[in-house]
Amino acid sequence: MKFPHRRQFLHLVAGAAALPALSRIAWPQTYPSRPITMIVPFPAGGPLDTIARIMAEGMRGWLGQPIIIENVSGAGGTLGVGRVARSAGDGYTLGAGFLGTHVINGAIYALQYDVLNDFEPVSRFAGSSWLIVAKNSMPATDLKGLIAWLKANPDKASQGTAGVGSPHHVAGVFFQKETGTRFHFVPYRGAAPAMQDLVAGQIDMIIDSPTITLPQVRAGTIKAYAVAAESRLATAPDIPTVDEAGLPGFYVSGWSALWAPKGTPKNVIAKLNDATVNAFNDPAVSQRLADIGQELPPPDQQTPEALRSFQKAEIEKWWPIIKAAGIKAE
Repeated sequence: MKFPHRRQFLHLVAGAAALPALSRIAWPQTYPSRPITMIVPFPAGGPLDTIARIMAEGMRGWLGQPIIIENVSGAGGTLGVGRVARSAGDGYTLGAGFLGTHVINGAIYALQYDVLNDFEPVSRFAGSSWLIVAKNSMPATDLKGLIAWLKANPDKASQGTAGVGSPHHVAGVFFQKETGTRFHFVPYRGAAPAMQDLVAGQIDMIIDSPTITLPQVRAGTIKAYAVAAESRLATAPDIPTVDEAGLPGFYVSGWSALWAPKGTPKNVIAKLNDATVNAFNDPAVSQRLADIGQELPPPDQQTPEALRSFQKAEIEKWWPIIKAAGIKAE
């Protein structure tokens, strides 16, 4: 008579032991149950911050929870990205980043995290192919003419950058490598003051995003030579590509993306990715991004796997250029 009771007891013990495992399996299915924090590793108001806020608002409807932007700036974005790397992989802390934070910084800083392996990719956000522009008084009328002028005047010209090791600086080093030219780099505290000096004629050229260059090109205060991409910009179809202008393969884009801490469950990553794709399909979101010169990644580039492959390819492209030039963070 004792055996049935013993069997019932063992069933109860087994069931109780299974509860924590079941809870661990079930909890991601209810994600998210509270607000999510998205860390932007730069001050409010910059390009990445603007894109992150547009995307956060677009993702909110799909997730059913707000995404709160937290700006953690400093050390070229490494403080904010490091904060994400140290966060729990529960889907409630995410990190927005771009070419500088998740590719270039890995080559110029001694980091406490690995830019590729310490994060789970979620999705690319948006991006823009950069423009090669110069002051209005530059005598060259096209890109071939600019390259010829730079070769004829070595070390006399200057390019503005957003600081040593910034994407603008690295793009300039890439330009020198591909064209055999030499010119000086003038670091600024951001792209905006560099553009002000270009308009004023204090520096000769800049390689930067349409967000900051196109308004000045349209106003006639600077001249554009080419877009550093395979195809022309939809927002500026009259500007030739570098392939058309005589510098094939000189591609530079200012892309942005979203990552989670390493170990974040796959179904949480999938739900976050679904939310980004849902935001892309919202006409209001895509229009707001287009208004600031951003283009959405094609559908086959909107997956976590595509982001990882893209980031690897960018590392393989830029790290040798950076290391050969001896660029180090100051």
